[in-house]
Amino acid sequence: MYYFCTYFDQHYLARGLALYRSLREHCPAFKLWVLCMDHETYQCLEMLGLPGLYPIALHEFERHDELLQSAKQNRSRIEYYFTCTPSLPLYVFQNWPEVDLITYLDADLFFFASPAPLFEELGTGSIAIIGHRFPPHLRQNERYGIYNVGWLSFRRDANGLTCLYWWRERCLEWCYDREEDGRFADQKYLDDWPSRFQNVVVLEHKGANVAPWNLANYRLYPLQGNTVIVDDQPLIFFHFHGLKRIATWLYDPSWQEYQVTPLRVLRKRIYSSYIRVLLDTSGHMLPACAGHPIARIARRQVTSTKYVSRTQHMVRRLGLVATMSRNILSGRYLILFPARSFFRPTEASKDRNDDNPLPN
Repeated sequence: MYYFCTYFDQHYLARGLALYRSLREHCPAFKLWVLCMDHETYQCLEMLGLPGLYPIALHEFERHDELLQSAKQNRSRIEYYFTCTPSLPLYVFQNWPEVDLITYLDADLFFFASPAPLFEELGTGSIAIIGHRFPPHLRQNERYGIYNVGWLSFRRDANGLTCLYWWRERCLEWCYDREEDGRFADQKYLDDWPSRFQNVVVLEHKGANVAPWNLANYRLYPLQGNTVIVDDQPLIFFHFHGLKRIATWLYDPSWQEYQVTPLRVLRKRIYSSYIRVLLDTSGHMLPACAGHPIARIARRQVTSTKYVSRTQHMVRRLGLVATMSRNILSGRYLILFPARSFFRPTEASKDRNDDNPLPN
């Protein structure tokens, strides 16, 4: 049995459910605790009643934690979310004594294979962290952290608990969405963990935490089925950081920001597969929640449009169309309709691996 925890609000509800669905497919025995950062998320997850998923109401999480409630008063919403990160594994340990090892996951992760190799790599370790693995041309981003908070494992032993309590204290003291005195949010605190704490394992599996910022390190190969190989190891989970929906059928994967070459295996096997799960989740799972938040958000966006003149509207629309066209032609955006995905390839975006072609 594997134990995981994560948190998200209504804006990440579809992504959080996609994470859950990927665990259901690739991890036969697991429990996932979800800290619901708003009432709408908690209500929806309670209504769905998904096996192996345990929603935690925010007011229950905060009830006896005066220090956390105090920190909430001087931070933005996202900064408060970051502040909660170390407190969530501790909350699971305190309320579920059977949990011997808890793994925190970011809500925008998606599993393509079993996480078992990562737990084998951890072995008897007390703490597992994973690097951003920035390529040389992005190494300057280490100012935000050498390690990424996307996957963190803690064992219920002296080393794991010491680390968690230390991290919680630091985040309660300072956890803001900016660089300051060698700190950044909840993440930069991880930089010295391998030397500060004992029994820390830095996960090295190439298929773990593959993300736009480290794709330049690897060659991706498609195999039969949905398997993707990262150099010589299977893709276990991908971190879909920065993925934005521009229109109903148009997505910005943030490839340009990280100078990613959009190979076909990346587009079809990874991003298109994930987006289809998001669409399916939004279309089939969320409507089961009466008045689910995704629909309300959409209604608010439609009804909050301010009045503009016909000329202003036309100018804005033409500008938007021109910008979208440039981004599509340059390869920055991914187009996905219900039936299939489309992308305008350049010579550089064709698969470099002729021995493992993807079927048309």
